Amino acid sequence: MSTGDPLAYAVVIPTVGRACLADCLAALARSAGPPPREVVVVDDRPGARHTHPPLPLEALGELRTHARTLTSGGRGPAAARNAGWRTVAAPWVVFLDDDVRVCSAWRAELAGDLACAAAGVGGVQGIIEVPLPAGRPPTDWERNTAGLATARWATADMAYRRTVLAAVGGFDERFPRAFREDADLALRVRAAGWRLEPGTRTTRHPVRAAGRWVSLRNQAGNADDALMVRLHGRDWWQRAGAPRGRLRGHAVVTAAGAAAVVLALTGHRAAGAGAAAGWALGTAEFARSRIAPGPRTTAEVATMLATSVAIPPLAVAHRLRGRWRHRAARPLPDASAPPLVVPVAVRSVLREGPVP
Repeated sequence: MSTGDPLAYAVVIPTVGRACLADCLAALARSAGPPPREVVVVDDRPGARHTHPPLPLEALGELRTHARTLTSGGRGPAAARNAGWRTVAAPWVVFLDDDVRVCSAWRAELAGDLACAAAGVGGVQGIIEVPLPAGRPPTDWERNTAGLATARWATADMAYRRTVLAAVGGFDERFPRAFREDADLALRVRAAGWRLEPGTRTTRHPVRAAGRWVSLRNQAGNADDALMVRLHGRDWWQRAGAPRGRLRGHAVVTAAGAAAVVLALTGHRAAGAGAAAGWALGTAEFARSRIAPGPRTTAEVATMLATSVAIPPLAVAHRLRGRWRHRAARPLPDASAPPLVVPVAVRSVLREGPVP
């Protein structure tokens, strides 16, 4: 399957058919620099393919002849990316999200990133820019999206050697959301002895529209964190450069709220009042931490107050669900060990060139 060019690359974009896909493809087409050998758009919408509107591949312009689509049946972005990279021939695979816009010189900068990657480098990350509104502080959701600008190894724009993906088995499809599947892959790649490095290319990730309850839906990611602990150990977040989050605080607040109810119902009013006060203080502190850096509009404050009450027990429930669901997951053998040896694939590249 070798293309003969060690710097040839394919682009894989999973999508659920959002309107932003057309803008993503158009930006890729406009970018200056060497074109991709292939553009694989993986349709991850559930159900039969003929029941969905066609994907806007015409936005690729002259790159349309390089493009094809696959379907992955609504199994999530990890499965969609696996379906895509396993069908390409190029030595490098660049993963993009369908809501990003590569910049005007992205293809040229990518070529430079790949050319500078030493044999021991398994992946090169793009620079993510998240444009935020001018003239006012960002909302909670906007700040959440802006975190992509400092995230490590985010597959919003991440290039991997195809041989590296094959060696570690690609993405773990037990991660059903666009959350933690990229960190899990990166930790496994590094544990196999490869380096991951930042590149110079730039990709913009606009803040997409979201409902006021998006922070509640995002709590499902706590179940994925449970899988990360099972696979990579309790210190995985340090090695992945990920924020630890507030789960411990959420557990304390949730326990205080539950205790207040139980104590009140069993006639222990004084103790119940103390537990209720602890719950109220914890909830107020959480709400303040989300309201203070934001625009403090009436709608934003109301949303933060309501969701700050609901998030702690929801986060705890999802974490417990994840621990139960992934209770049989086996820890990776080198989850906490630093890479010490040059992988066999690197020696093969040095000796024979890219592995087909």
